[in-house]
Amino acid sequence: MPTHDNPDTYDVVVLGGGSGGYAAALRAAQLGQSVALVEKDKLGGTCLHVGCVPTKALLHAAEVADAATHGAQFGVRTTLDGIDMPGVLAYKDSVVAGLYKGLQGLIASRKITVVEGHGTLASPGVVEVTAADGATRSLTGTHVVLATGSYAKTLPGLELGGRVLTSDQALTLDTVPKSVVVLGGGVIGVEFASVWKSFGADVQIVEALPHLVPNEDVALSKALERAFRKRGIKFSLGDRFAQVKQSDDGVQVELESGATFDAELLLVAVGRGARTADLGYEAAGMRVDRGFVLTDELLRTGVATPAGGQVWAVGDIVPGLQLAHRGFAQGIFVAEQIAGLSPAQIDEATIPRVTYCEPEVASVGVTEARAAELYGPDQVETIEYNLAGNGKSKILGTQGFAKLVRRKDGPVVGMHLIGSRVGELIGEGQLIVGWEAFPEDVASLVHAHPTQNEALGEAHMALAGKPLHAHN
Repeated sequence: MPTHDNPDTYDVVVLGGGSGGYAAALRAAQLGQSVALVEKDKLGGTCLHVGCVPTKALLHAAEVADAATHGAQFGVRTTLDGIDMPGVLAYKDSVVAGLYKGLQGLIASRKITVVEGHGTLASPGVVEVTAADGATRSLTGTHVVLATGSYAKTLPGLELGGRVLTSDQALTLDTVPKSVVVLGGGVIGVEFASVWKSFGADVQIVEALPHLVPNEDVALSKALERAFRKRGIKFSLGDRFAQVKQSDDGVQVELESGATFDAELLLVAVGRGARTADLGYEAAGMRVDRGFVLTDELLRTGVATPAGGQVWAVGDIVPGLQLAHRGFAQGIFVAEQIAGLSPAQIDEATIPRVTYCEPEVASVGVTEARAAELYGPDQVETIEYNLAGNGKSKILGTQGFAKLVRRKDGPVVGMHLIGSRVGELIGEGQLIVGWEAFPEDVASLVHAHPTQNEALGEAHMALAGKPLHAHN
């Protein structure tokens, strides 16, 4: 409910209804604050509508297609008759719609005032909202939380449109392209490449850096490259995009080396930019660097409001990992500070990361290279436990490994996994790294057999010096 006698004055005004924004709103309301939540599109933001959820729905459909294609290896006579893309889209949309309805109900149950329209920071503490019909409304908050999210980026001189798509448009394609060039070998690029290959498309990835998923431990990158070669997904590494030419029936992509690739479509997956332009942030005194809002470790922007509160920033507009669960955690963290609590600071190194291609890639903590920088090369120990020794992985027919990175005679500081479904294992990895467990601590825990989770126990046993199902 509004604060005091002014119907548009609140304890907290949140600008943006994505993962960071709605989490801040829900937690603040739960802690007794009056909250207004401004969103120009749909509650749930990128993650729910054009990001995490719909892409993972497509990836699950791709998993079903792969199961049908390869059923014979399990003694099940299945064939893949084809991909009904309208049916796949209907399935995807039903998942999104169900979660969206649930979120709307949750927001309503907490008595959060949702204001629809385009919001800008008119001044510290004041958010001006312009509705679709042009009507304007000013909301005043003791605290303001900026959570305006991100957008799909492109490259200078690369114009979007026609046969050149971002992930937003790729999610609405009602046919499977015969061939696609994917510009960018990061998370978004390899996930779409994986989906389209499972659906029967010819896929070529172009990545300017030396490896796919270049932010991961190099062991994971190399393993994913081997797996993609085996699947028939082609990729070019260390060669930059130069230009694209469109015709009525396709695109021709040229790289700086002169190499060219022809395909029906070009997917531009070169990352996401912070949505901060023309929203009044800099005019209100925010420090903005390359579009990102700079904050302190408590997510304060350094700008106070006239009512004695703060302007805060959360999610994709804050430098760091652009992950929905990071924004969600930051929203809760800020709301608890506003309510006078003293929550523990979020350690970015303990935020889990998952890429949902086939095989999946999951990690938490630091890479081996980063650990060597932090502690010195002679103070780092690593081990790789191959999933070939794991019963459940053998049953699933997947290959991969669990790589552990520890400080010598110290705790585990990084965990890096590749294989089918390994994203489901990273929760335990987050606890191990976050609680600074020693390999001996985890080795003494009993893991259920046969599970893939058991591989983590085996890996820690090996790193503790007592390998069982491992040749090391």
